[in-house]
Amino acid sequence: MLNQNEMIRNIAIIAHVDHGKTTLVDAMFRQSGLTDDGQDRIMDSGAIERERGITISAKNCAISWKGVKINIIDTPGHADFGGEVERGLSMVDGVVLLVDAAEGPLPQTRFVLEKALKLNLKPIIVINKVDRQDERSEEVLQEVYELLLELGDDESMLDVPVFYASGKDGRCGLASRALDDDLHLLLDSIIETVPPPVFDDAQPFGMLVSDLSYNDYLGRLVIGKVVNGTATTNDNLVCLKEGGVIKPLRVTKLQTYNGPTFSEVTKVYSGDIIVLSGVEDVHIGDTICTSDNPKALERIHIDEPTVSMLFAKNISPLGGKDGNQVTSAKIWERLQKEALRNVSIKIEKNVDDTFTVKGRGEFQMAIIAEQMRREGFEFCVGRPRTIFKTDEQGKKTEPVEFLYIDCPEEHSGTVMEKLAKRKGQLSDITYSENARVKMQFEIPSRGLIGYHDEFLTDTRGNGIMNSYMKGYEPYKGDFPDRYSGSLISDRSGNAVAYALFQLEDRGRWFLEPGDPVYEGQVVGERNREGDLLLNPTRTKKLTNHRAAGKDEAVTLTPVSKPTLEQAIQFIKDDELVEITPKAIRMCKKVLGTQQRKVFENRGEIPQYLL
Repeated sequence: MLNQNEMIRNIAIIAHVDHGKTTLVDAMFRQSGLTDDGQDRIMDSGAIERERGITISAKNCAISWKGVKINIIDTPGHADFGGEVERGLSMVDGVVLLVDAAEGPLPQTRFVLEKALKLNLKPIIVINKVDRQDERSEEVLQEVYELLLELGDDESMLDVPVFYASGKDGRCGLASRALDDDLHLLLDSIIETVPPPVFDDAQPFGMLVSDLSYNDYLGRLVIGKVVNGTATTNDNLVCLKEGGVIKPLRVTKLQTYNGPTFSEVTKVYSGDIIVLSGVEDVHIGDTICTSDNPKALERIHIDEPTVSMLFAKNISPLGGKDGNQVTSAKIWERLQKEALRNVSIKIEKNVDDTFTVKGRGEFQMAIIAEQMRREGFEFCVGRPRTIFKTDEQGKKTEPVEFLYIDCPEEHSGTVMEKLAKRKGQLSDITYSENARVKMQFEIPSRGLIGYHDEFLTDTRGNGIMNSYMKGYEPYKGDFPDRYSGSLISDRSGNAVAYALFQLEDRGRWFLEPGDPVYEGQVVGERNREGDLLLNPTRTKKLTNHRAAGKDEAVTLTPVSKPTLEQAIQFIKDDELVEITPKAIRMCKKVLGTQQRKVFENRGEIPQYLL
C-alpha cells in the first residue's frame, strides 16, 4: 500500500549559471534560524567554487519549516557539470526553477528544466533579482511559460506557483513591485506544492546511492534517498551492485542532514535523504537494502561523455621540483577517486601508462586538473578531444551543440566569421534596442574547444556565450584547430631579457626573463602559421668596444602568462600542458628537436602520449 511521509519535502534548486541558487539557499538558512546574517555562500564550500563564484558539485542540506523537514539540493548551473544535476534530481520530488529577472531563460535553464520535467517533477518558478535596474520580470515570466510549453507540450504545465524574489535580500512576493520582507511565502509554497515522498509499506528497506563523499574521521560517506522502508544501525545491510552482485556492508553510523551538516540518528524513514558512514566499495547508482530481502532499484541514468582528455605523468626535465605526487600510480589512484564521486566522467588506463578521462566539456576537465594541482600533483594533459561515434550505417557522427551568443552589434560580424570557420551555422538572429545582437548557432562541440577566450577578446569582454547539447549528427568536416604556430625553445637554460627583446617580432611570449626553459617547451605564440624554433636563452656577446647608448636596458612588452584553462585551449594535438603546483607550462609531446623532425618528415603526429 502506498503512503506519504508528510513530515518531509525533497526539492532541488535549479537554474542557469549565476542566477542566484546558492544565494537563495543562504537566505533560507538564515530565515529558518540555522545561520547568522553574516554568513554567505555556505553551500559553495570548495576553494575553487568560492574563488570562481560557481557551484561545481551538487550539495545537500536541510532546513525545518513549520514542523516539516525540507531537504534541499543546490545544483550546479554550468553545462559541464550536468551529471551533478542528474544525480541530484534523482533524490527529489520537486524543483525550484530560478530565472534571472533581466537575463531570462538561458541554455542551461532549458537543460535543467527538461531533465526535471522528464522525471515528472513539477516546478515552482522564482523570478530572481527583481531589484536589478534592467529587470523585465513580466517578459521573463512569459519566456518561462513558452519554455514550459515547448518542453512539456501541455497547457497544464502553466499551472505552477510563481514568485518574484531578491535572493540577496531574502525577500519574495507575488508581484515584482511588492516583495515581502522574507521568504515565508516561498517556504509555505514548497510545503503545499511539492508532494511528500511516496513509499510502499509492503516493500523492504531500499536506498538509492546518489552521491559519495569522504570524511577524515568517518571514512567513506554514502548519500542517497530512502525509497522504501526503515533501517536502524543494527540492521544487516547489503549493497546490490551493477549486474546483481551482492556485497555485505558494515555501517558504522546512520545520519541525516541538519542545515549544511548532518547529525546522527538511530533510525531512518522512507523519503529522507541519509548519510551512511564507513561503507566501502560502493558506487553511485547502487542499491543498499536489507540482506534478508534484497531488491534492486532503478539505476541513475547519466548522459554519455562527449569530450576526452589525456592525463600522464610529467615528462618535463623540470618535473619533480614542485609537487609531491608525481608517479603514474598516484595519478591513476587520484583519477579513480574522482570517477567514484563524479558520475559524469569515465576513466581508462592506456597501454603506454597514460590515462584517458572522458567527460562533458573542457571546463570540467580543467576543474579536475586544477583540483589535482592544488593537491600537490605534477602531471601533463593533452588537448581536449571530441568523442566521435558511428551510426547504424557505419558513418562517423559527432556531438553538435546549440550555441547562444549575446554581444554588441559592432562585434557580431567578427563572431559570425570566426564561427563559420568552425562549421557553425547561424539559425536565428535578433537585434535589440540597446545595440546588442542575440544569435543562435548549431556548431560541432569540437568547434567550441579553445574558442571561449578568443570570443571574449573579439567582443572586448562584453559578449555572453552559452551552449547546450543538441545530439549526435553526421561529421561536419575538418577545420584548423588554430591559425597561429608555436614558438619552441631549442635548448635548456633560463630566459634572457636580451634574447626575448630581439625575438619579440616573432610573436607573443609566455615567459619572463629568468624563467627556466627546456628543449621542446612552447615559450610563446607565433604571429603566423607553423612552429618556429628559437633560443630564448641567448646572451649578448661581450666585446672590448663600447659606444654611447650601446648598453641601454631593454624594455619588454608585458607578458600575460596563460592560466590553466587558457593553456588547455591553446595547445595543438602534438602538444601538452605541464601542470605543477607552482607552474603552468606547455611543451611538445616529443621534446627532442631531432626526434620531432623524424615525425614531421613522415607527416604524422607522434603517437607517444596520444
